[in-house]
Amino acid sequence: MFYWVLKMLVIGPIARLLFRPWVEGQEHIPESGPAIFASNHLSFSDSVFLPLVVPRRMTFLAKSDYFTGKGIKGRLTAAFFRGIGQLPIDRSGGKAGEAALSSGLRVLRRGQLLGIYPEGTRSPDGRLYRGPTGVARIALEAGVPVLPVAMIGTDKAQPTGKKVPKIMRIGVRIGAPLDFSRYEGMEDDRFVLRAVTDEIMYELMRLSGQEYVDMYATSMKDRLLRTARIRAVQLQEAARPGRAADDLEDALNAAELGEDRNPAA
Repeated sequence: MFYWVLKMLVIGPIARLLFRPWVEGQEHIPESGPAIFASNHLSFSDSVFLPLVVPRRMTFLAKSDYFTGKGIKGRLTAAFFRGIGQLPIDRSGGKAGEAALSSGLRVLRRGQLLGIYPEGTRSPDGRLYRGPTGVARIALEAGVPVLPVAMIGTDKAQPTGKKVPKIMRIGVRIGAPLDFSRYEGMEDDRFVLRAVTDEIMYELMRLSGQEYVDMYATSMKDRLLRTARIRAVQLQEAARPGRAADDLEDALNAAELGEDRNPAA
């Protein structure tokens, strides 16, 4: 009930008025029955605009951090995410990954629509990254079609870290459903899972026009974080009192050493 109130009476009308989302491929949305919407992930607002243009209710698998906040703010945040159709999952791997799989399967077995971000996390730089095989596992176990979805412009409207989105048109491009019934009963074959995932990612690349990077987005985020930490240490060291004087003395010593070695210069 809360989902439809937010979609039809609160968030929906405001978002449609301000952002005027355009949609391509709406004819691919099934009128009934379960299906997976596999979308690229550029911004927090992806989870708002995609359900907005789909007439049926859609449930997204979302990280559990959104639901565990403390105090009034935490409870309001959790209520908002549940209201827009988010389902909390633990992304730490292992048994948590199996729990996420079970949660997704329950949604599909109720005949509903499930939204998944195959990259597993938001793109750190607007490019499309290699997908883990979780989406393939769910698709094969549930035996449902997968609709590739490209979100267009959400990273420009609300880049990571920006709380209030910029008012601009948002696009949603929905591709034809992908049928993986040829792999029925092969959901435990890792080569099949990789092939299915790569086919989904190829369609996302084609629909979105994003550059594809053959590494996981989480690995790139770790690399960027390490680089940022090293840079922060360097800046702290550069700002240390007396550092400029030390650098000048080192430069003068090096110059003197050079003159000693090249007396004719």
